[in-house]
Amino acid sequence: MKTVAFTTVDVFTSTRFEGNPLAVMTDARCLTDTDMQNIAAEFGYSEVTFVLPPEDPANTARIRIFTPTMEVPFAGHPNVGTAYVLGRQGEVFGRPTGDKLRFEEKAGIVEVDLKRDRGEVLSASIRAPRSLAVGDTISGHTVARCIAIEPDEIRVSTHEPVIASVGLSFVVAELADLAALGRARPNLAYFQDAAGSTLEGNHDFSLFVYARSEEDPWMIRARMFAPLDNVPEDPATGSASAALGAYLVSLEPDANMSVSLTIEQGVEMGRRSLIGIDVVKQDGTVTDVTIFGNCAPVMRGEIAY
Repeated sequence: MKTVAFTTVDVFTSTRFEGNPLAVMTDARCLTDTDMQNIAAEFGYSEVTFVLPPEDPANTARIRIFTPTMEVPFAGHPNVGTAYVLGRQGEVFGRPTGDKLRFEEKAGIVEVDLKRDRGEVLSASIRAPRSLAVGDTISGHTVARCIAIEPDEIRVSTHEPVIASVGLSFVVAELADLAALGRARPNLAYFQDAAGSTLEGNHDFSLFVYARSEEDPWMIRARMFAPLDNVPEDPATGSASAALGAYLVSLEPDANMSVSLTIEQGVEMGRRSLIGIDVVKQDGTVTDVTIFGNCAPVMRGEIAY
């Protein structure tokens, strides 16, 4: 019987058992595609990552990311958590890990910066691998029935519900207030009815809903539902947060600006997460999106297969 080692961490938190759990297979060379998908399904986390040698030796590693149902080209918390694990490990396939890593992924090259305190890795920041892409608008009625709220609780003064991506597509929708956000409950049947083509060519409907105040518009509370991927609710979604942040900044009238957002997620699940997003816009175009956060180590072990 063969075994593969794994490490789990909680991402976008400094407190164990909060944030978003991630399992990292630190050397996945022995695994087939089927093995990877089965392992991801067995963990049941929103994503599991598999670390492989890079195709280009100038890069750190090749990273494959699986949800319980499929492989995805990019995601935020898997990159932050994987970088944290590899940084604490000290080396990747015999090469030391410095403070800057480069991951080969289906969405492109993901650049990572590690933050240390007295040599100990505390957090990681990643740059989104793709520019902001905006797809079709989605009716408020469709969004409302997917999460069992009233259509008039969808706020459209800033934007209608719309598909946005910086590497992975989400429908982003603003809700009227925290009360509406707290009442949201996913209905699988309506998600199935709403599913369609994403900007990456998949057939899916992952919904990122949020609320914010006029007094502090860049402090955002959010929830993410992806029941079609066997993720009824996700406690922290870096890729969705990055897409939302980039989209909101793109709507601002200023042609040049730098904005730092904080997105609080997972509160309703008892797994509070804090996701940092930095967005830069130049000459009317969003040019850079960075996702950052802390991590907390949880478990190590082996999987027999």
